[in-house]
Amino acid sequence: MRAATAWPPVIDGHNDLPWALRQDFGYDVLGAGLDVGQPRLHTDIPRLRRGGVGAQFWSVFVPSTLTPEQSVVATLEQIDCVQRITAAYPDTFELVRTAAGARDAVDRGKIASLMGMEGGHSIAGSLAVLRAMSELGVRYMTLTHNDSTPWASSATGDGEDLGLAEFGREVVAEMNRIGMIVDLSHVSERTMADALEWTKAPVIFSHSSTRAVCDHPRNVPDRILERLPANGGVLMVTFVPKFVSEACREHADAVHDRRLALGLPVGFHDVAPDEDPEAAVEFGAWLAAHPAPMATIDDVVRHLEHARDVVGPRHLGLGGDFDGTPELPAGMNGVEGYAPLIHALAERGWSREDLEALCWENALRVLEETEQVAG
Repeated sequence: MRAATAWPPVIDGHNDLPWALRQDFGYDVLGAGLDVGQPRLHTDIPRLRRGGVGAQFWSVFVPSTLTPEQSVVATLEQIDCVQRITAAYPDTFELVRTAAGARDAVDRGKIASLMGMEGGHSIAGSLAVLRAMSELGVRYMTLTHNDSTPWASSATGDGEDLGLAEFGREVVAEMNRIGMIVDLSHVSERTMADALEWTKAPVIFSHSSTRAVCDHPRNVPDRILERLPANGGVLMVTFVPKFVSEACREHADAVHDRRLALGLPVGFHDVAPDEDPEAAVEFGAWLAAHPAPMATIDDVVRHLEHARDVVGPRHLGLGGDFDGTPELPAGMNGVEGYAPLIHALAERGWSREDLEALCWENALRVLEETEQVAG
C-alpha cells in the first residue's frame, strides 16, 4: 500500500519526456539515466518521487510541421518510448488505462503511466488511426497543436478561427464513443466552444492557464472556463513562464519579433541548424541587453486561485509541461517542483479536501466519467 504523506499524490496532465528522450538521447531510455537522476531533463525518477507524482500523462507529442504520414509514424515511436520506459523501470512505473488502474498502481507504490496525443495531426485525418491509438493505450488527444488541422482551429494557427469542422465533430463523437478524453489545450476559443457543445463527456485542458491573469492565446478565457462545471471538465494549470507571467509573455513576444526582424527561425524553441551566424550573433547581443524576466510559484498560484474563483475547486488540475518548455518558474526547476507549489497553496489556506481534488481526484473523475460515457 502507498504510505501516507503530508500531501496528496499528483496526477500531472502533460509531460514531454518522450520527446526530450528522442531529441537529446536518441530514444536511449536506459542511457538517459532516469533512475539515478538526469540534470539535462526536467524529469527523472528521484525527482518524480520528491515531487509526489503518483500518476503521469506522458505526452506522445510530435510536431505539427510533419506530414500526415510522418506524424503517425513518429507518434507510434513516441508510444513505443513510453512502453519502453515502463518496461525498463517496472518497480517505478506501471502502464494503466483506467482510473481504477491508476488508483491501484499508486496504492502499490507505482507511478501510474497514461498517454496523451498532443495534436489531431497525429491521426492523419483517419478515425481508424484514432481507434488504433486508443487500442495502444492513448487516453486523451489534444485536438490541435500549434497549427490548425483541416478540421479544427488552433489558438496559434494561421487564418480565420473556424472552430470545429464537420469532421472535427465526428472526431469528438468517436472519442466519446471509445472513451478517449477530449483535450482542449492549444485549440482556438471557437474550437473550445464547439467541442464543449458537441462532447458528451468531460473535457480537459491538459496544460493551459487562465487568460484573465496572463493574456496569452494558449490560455483559457473566463467565458470558456465558466462552462466547465456544467460539462464536468478540468483546467490543468500549466507552468510555462510566458503562459503564467505577463512580463514573460511580453518578453517572449519581443523575442519573437526580434528573431523575425533578423530573419531567424521562430517557433518550436527557435532552433535551426542553418541559421545566419551573423544574425544569430546580433540576436545574442540583443538578448543580453534584454534579459528574460523570471516567473515564480506565486504566478502559478495566481492562476490557480483565479480559476478556483471562476469554476470552483472541483474543476482544477495540474499539467506542468515539464520537458516541453525551455524555461520554468523559479523554484520549479523540474518535476520536484510540485512539492513547493502544494506547500504554497496550503499556506494560503487551501484545505486538504481542495488539494486532494486539485492534485488527484478531479482528473481521475474525468477519466472515470469518460469511461462511463463510452460504456
